[in-house]
Amino acid sequence: MGEAELDQNNHRINIHASLIFYGNAANELLTRQIAVDVSSHWNEPRANVMIKRERYTVNFLMQGFYAPSLGEIDVYENIDPRKNFFRIEEYASGNISFVDGINSNTGYFKLDNLLNNSTTAAHEFGHTLGLEHPHILDIRGSGVPGIMYPRGTIVDSPFQYDPAAAPLQPGGTINPFTRKVLLKDIEDLHLERLSFDENGFAVLGDFTSIWHEAHVR
Repeated sequence: MGEAELDQNNHRINIHASLIFYGNAANELLTRQIAVDVSSHWNEPRANVMIKRERYTVNFLMQGFYAPSLGEIDVYENIDPRKNFFRIEEYASGNISFVDGINSNTGYFKLDNLLNNSTTAAHEFGHTLGLEHPHILDIRGSGVPGIMYPRGTIVDSPFQYDPAAAPLQPGGTINPFTRKVLLKDIEDLHLERLSFDENGFAVLGDFTSIWHEAHVR
């Protein structure tokens, strides 16, 4: 979830979002790393969009906050569309990170999904802004996979876990580390459809406001 700001003077559309982390595996260093990673991925296309017949540069302004004392009421009562709350733990049921639906502001991250320049947080952030997994999951011949392709997608061999593996055999599906935010991912946000208020702000996504307890093995 985030808040879009239409800066008409500088012809920029700024997407403001705060990533707030809690849980036993969250810490200050990891928080900073994730915020930088998500920002870098989503700004990489240097995208431009047309709004009311004028071209605007899309600029993602991400902030990360470590909140070890965050409470359930802080999540339930939040009305700030810029705030997203994610629990981080070493263990997650189903062995995956997730958000609480398409258009959401809460979720649960598995620690090892977030390490070593992973694209998991950037992928899940796309869900919070309203993006779904693509319907066609065999994209051989398309080159670099976009950020919203899920694990299990069939891709060109350089983007597999094992480039030498046959498709769908062990190692023969998408390595999530190879995903990138592409221009199409920005276009799929349909920023031109937003209804900006008199101050030039509009909301992307919606409130799910779900507090997560740590999963138990």
